[in-house]
Amino acid sequence: MPIDASAALAAEPRRAEIGWDHKDVQLYHLGLGAGTPATDPDELRYTLESRLQVLPCFASVAGAGTAAFGGMGAPGIDVDLAAVLHGGQTVRVHRPIPVTGRAVQTSKVAAVYDKGKAAVIVLRTEASDDDGPLWTNDAEIFVRGEGGFGGERGPSDRLTVPERAPDRTVERRIREDQALLYRLSGDWNPLHADPAFAKLAGFDRPILHGLCTYGMTLKAVTDTLLEGDVSRITAYRTRFAGVVFPGETLRIRMWTGDGRVQVTVTAVERDDAPVLADTLVEHS
Repeated sequence: MPIDASAALAAEPRRAEIGWDHKDVQLYHLGLGAGTPATDPDELRYTLESRLQVLPCFASVAGAGTAAFGGMGAPGIDVDLAAVLHGGQTVRVHRPIPVTGRAVQTSKVAAVYDKGKAAVIVLRTEASDDDGPLWTNDAEIFVRGEGGFGGERGPSDRLTVPERAPDRTVERRIREDQALLYRLSGDWNPLHADPAFAKLAGFDRPILHGLCTYGMTLKAVTDTLLEGDVSRITAYRTRFAGVVFPGETLRIRMWTGDGRVQVTVTAVERDDAPVLADTLVEHS
C-alpha cells in the first residue's frame, strides 16, 4: 500500500508520558563509552550522580527509545519495515535536560518527501515538562521502494566538507561489548547483538547502533571543543552514512566555525569508510 502523505501529515499526534532518572542517564552515557578512565574527573560528570550532566542526545532514548520510530504507526504509513532505514537524526534542546524528570512526549509525521525510488518520512517528537518545552527530535526514515507518489522532493541538507585540514581530530575505540550495553537503553534490535540475525541481514557480525555512534560523536565534540559543558549545545544533527562494528575505532574530524562545529566520522580500520556525514553541532 503506497504512503498517503496527506493522511499521515493530518493525523493527530500520539501522546505519551515518559520519565527517567539518574540511572537511565548513567546507563546511556556508559553505553556511549563514558567512564574511561573511571576516576577521571572529566568522565565523572557523565557517570557520577553527584556531578551528573545530561548529553542532549539522551533525548533519543528517553522513554525507552521511542523517539526514533514513535510515529511509524500513523495513518497513511503502511510500509514494510524490512525496507526501512534510519537515515538521519536531529535534536534541538530548548534548555538543559534535567538529570531526573517526567515529560509529555508527542510524536507525529512532520514531513513526507518523494525521492523517486524511495520516500523519506520525518518523524518528530517533542517533549515538555511543567516548566515548558525540553527538546524536539526529528528522525529521518528512509523507505526503499515507496517513492514516486508525486510528493515534494524536500530540502537538501548536505554539507560541503571544508577543504582545509580539520581543527581537531580525535579517535574513539568502540568496546567489543558496547552494543550489548547500549541496547539496554531501549533499542533491542537483535541486529546489534545476535550474530545469526546479523548474517541474515547481510553482515558478518552485529553492528553498532547508529544512535550510539551519534552519541559518541557528540560526547567527543563536547569534551574536545566545548570544555565538557553540555549546556552549551543547542542542536545536533547527522546523516547515517555507513555501519561500524564493535571493536573498531571511530576517527572524528572537527571543523570549528561561529557557534558551530562541522564533523565527519569514519571507521579507521576500514580505510576511513564513512560512518556519519553532514554532521553539525550548534552551540553557544
